[in-house]
Amino acid sequence: MIKSVFAATAALSMSAGAALAGPYVNVEANSGFVGSDYQGTVTNFDVGYEGALGESAGWYIQGGPALVAIDGTDTETEFAGKGGLSVGVTEKLSLYGEVSFITGDENGYGTKAGVKYAF
Repeated sequence: MIKSVFAATAALSMSAGAALAGPYVNVEANSGFVGSDYQGTVTNFDVGYEGALGESAGWYIQGGPALVAIDGTDTETEFAGKGGLSVGVTEKLSLYGEVSFITGDENGYGTKAGVKYAF
């Protein structure tokens, strides 16, 4: 059950942000389900920093406490973080990637990579 919450967090909580320079705060709640069966919610309270890499690329890194509320168990506080890059290939096409982690009895890790096309 814990692994499914970590998997849902890895899949849902990652996003490639715009390349605006400076610090930010990001509070985000991600819930996991198997069919209609609620598994739990991870709520992240992150502080991050993002910046530009040239004119068409950006990066970000963020981390902080994560409240892990698995259905039927006590809520635990862990530490989670993520970092990523985005690169504009053309005016309408960009590539992005991210690596994330969360601590716990077994540390959880996630990756994401994608292509975004704007119409």
